[in-house]
Amino acid sequence: MRIAVVASPVTPLRPAQPGGAQAMVCDLALGLVRRGHQVAIHCVDGSEVPGVDLITVPPPRDAAQALVMPLGRPAPQAPGVAAAIAGMFDAIRSSRPDVVSQHAFDAPAFDQARGLAALHTLHLPPLVPAVVAAAASTPAAQLATVSASMLRAWRAAGVDVGRVLRNGVEDVDVPDGAPEHLALVAGRISPEKGIEDALTAARLAGLPARVAGAVYDPAYDVDLQGAERLGELTRLELRRVMARSAVTICAVRWDEPFGLVAAEAQMAGCPVAAYDRGAVPEVVEDGVSGFLAIPDDTDSLAAAIERCLTLDRGEVRASARRRLSLDGAVDGYESALMEIASS
Repeated sequence: MRIAVVASPVTPLRPAQPGGAQAMVCDLALGLVRRGHQVAIHCVDGSEVPGVDLITVPPPRDAAQALVMPLGRPAPQAPGVAAAIAGMFDAIRSSRPDVVSQHAFDAPAFDQARGLAALHTLHLPPLVPAVVAAAASTPAAQLATVSASMLRAWRAAGVDVGRVLRNGVEDVDVPDGAPEHLALVAGRISPEKGIEDALTAARLAGLPARVAGAVYDPAYDVDLQGAERLGELTRLELRRVMARSAVTICAVRWDEPFGLVAAEAQMAGCPVAAYDRGAVPEVVEDGVSGFLAIPDDTDSLAAAIERCLTLDRGEVRASARRRLSLDGAVDGYESALMEIASS
């Protein structure tokens, strides 16, 4: 198939990704290329995805203000982003692909895709009214989301989503050996990630903490004093840090749509202590690859951290390979895209 993959123009695709949706777009495109499909990613200038053709548009002047802040300020209308998306779809129509795999959480992307064989993946909850309205006017067969939790959320918002296409992570080689007695908090520095609770729980469990990630919400002021700051890491660098960490903590304060950090940690053999919220129970196999805690209860989370230290790291990785593989995710997309292309 000739497949056009659409990424939101609000942020470039880079080796150190700001979120799970961007990471999944890159991995999906590469996975489809490996299976012999002709794939082009339509994205913003500055993107780097080795092994995939990129068709880019200039960065919109209002890209930063269009970022969705789950627990922050609502995103205003962004005419520059809308114009960039229109340019992307002009290029798509000129290239005449068999199918479009559309991942931008921007209402104009739904409007621009009308009349095309397109599959829209909803990577976030129904947070933005304009996106909810655009999705509601899209046939259910052309809509997917990334977890059963998100399927329920979108249907509760009045949007009939036709399928779940979960994310997946690549199984890469990681260092062997005993981990360091350290807890890892990873992901974008943003209030919905619950970094304060994660650091508190690590202290209660008696583990020093390290924090990996870039600032996403500039209005978010979090006290990282006492934690080792690793800054922004490439995904391969992060996976190696996970392999050396005793536990990864995911103290999410929102209904996590999937939880790619938790999936990547498990694939590195690192157990996950997490709040039982959103799609986290679908990603963490409680008692096998990690332990779930009562949401917003740092004592419960500290207990989960301590229990994670007793888990067999080989079993953690085996669990991830069984449930969270990138190959399994690409299987789902390949089947869905073929169905839409032929309909």
